[in-house]
Amino acid sequence: MNKNVLKTGKGVKIAFTGAVEKQNIIKMVENCSTGACECMSDETKAKISNMKVSGEDGDVALDLSGDISKEEIEAALERSKVLNG
Repeated sequence: MNKNVLKTGKGVKIAFTGAVEKQNIIKMVENCSTGACECMSDETKAKISNMKVSGEDGDVALDLSGDISKEEIEAALERSKVLNG
């Protein structure tokens, strides 16, 4: 799986390509929304105002809205149990 993190005008966009299932990204977002993950600090979570998953298996995008940095999100992806477990 390839992960490409891009800074956008509204926040950060992550493009997942290759061996990625949309359902896994949706699960990761749900875990994050409910506090069931430890991939990012509460401070970072508080900065995110919206998370939206789009695309299809093999080409999934995750748009994060909020005052977050590309580096914060890259670090969180490295710690994600859903992606790396």
